[in-house]
Amino acid sequence: MENVFEPATGDGPLVTGPGRDAEVRTAFEGLLGIRRVTNATGGESVPASWELNRTVRAVSLALEANGFPPSAVAADDDTRRTATGYRVRPGERARTVYVEWLGPPGGGAAQEEESRLKACAEVLAGLGWEGLLYRGPRKRRFLEVEPGGVPGAG
Repeated sequence: MENVFEPATGDGPLVTGPGRDAEVRTAFEGLLGIRRVTNATGGESVPASWELNRTVRAVSLALEANGFPPSAVAADDDTRRTATGYRVRPGERARTVYVEWLGPPGGGAAQEEESRLKACAEVLAGLGWEGLLYRGPRKRRFLEVEPGGVPGAG
């Protein structure tokens, strides 16, 4: 069976290896191509319908393609974080996701989360996503991300 590219969401083992950067770049260029072809008025500046139905995947790809490291969990224990970075998970409402900045205990993720999440929000805004920064349980910050400027997306 052929391997299928999956962007890193931050909820699996660390994805590395020869060719990973090229795979991410190719997938992101493909996403922008889909936007150019399917978005009559917004072009590359707004999410395509494909993305609206796969928000976790689309936002994860955008972050990974723009150089943000994903968090990761141990292959044998999905509760033990092994790398500091973003984690994208489904939001409570349709077409929304939450972006968190997580890492291993004592790794400094909590101290850098505000600045890193703001940087994520800036990149996502340039790609047609709106991210609002909130404080959640245990005073940890997260972004709630939704498509912006897409007719019928809200």
